[in-house]
Amino acid sequence: MPKPSYVRSVNVARAMTVPYTDADGNRTGIRKRPVYGPVAVAAPGPRGTAGSGLAGDDVCDLRFHGGDEQAVYAYAREDLDHWERETGRELVDGRFGENLTTTGLDVNAALIGERWRIGAAGLVLEVTSPRIPCRTFAGWVEEEHWVKRFTRAGRPGAFLRVITPGDVRAGDPVEIVHRPGHHVTVAHLFRAMTLEPELLPGVLVAADTINRTYLETIRSRLRPASAGA
Repeated sequence: MPKPSYVRSVNVARAMTVPYTDADGNRTGIRKRPVYGPVAVAAPGPRGTAGSGLAGDDVCDLRFHGGDEQAVYAYAREDLDHWERETGRELVDGRFGENLTTTGLDVNAALIGERWRIGAAGLVLEVTSPRIPCRTFAGWVEEEHWVKRFTRAGRPGAFLRVITPGDVRAGDPVEIVHRPGHHVTVAHLFRAMTLEPELLPGVLVAADTINRTYLETIRSRLRPASAGA
């Protein structure tokens, strides 16, 4: 019997001031904490003008975070457990800034464009992209050479867009209701955008559902240098 997939915790944050981000006012919403009871999830709006898809969750640097393509961030408890073993530190749910800590779901093996139905309230999310580690994440985790270590591990977690709004709470089952007919997983796209750029041409088979900001970056990298001259 396959292990059931469910939301272990729903995590949100209020902004705090830190020294390791260049966001306006040095504010970040990375310090997510589990909350109890249902949390409303809806498409927040275009990138650069809107933050998180979860009610009560602060996103501060709208240049790089939030918006419809990155409305929700999911990370597997199994991957947090991996990092506990690697770092020798306890990593509570939400520690990586994820909104949804999942169990029984291989988030990194999810296909770009894959859809998840969560709980009984009708919430449907669609996988758009991996998380690319940044300076704020490194400062928050406080581990030496964190960006390089996180990248080499290939366990980025997934950003998702909201297809059908609804509520989510801890314990909600996660059902995969659609899997596209291509090969581009979250982990594959992550490798293509970081350590294995030779994979970039192949990820365009998922162009219809890739995070649009990422897609612009990919196309820019693939454009011949002479085209911009």
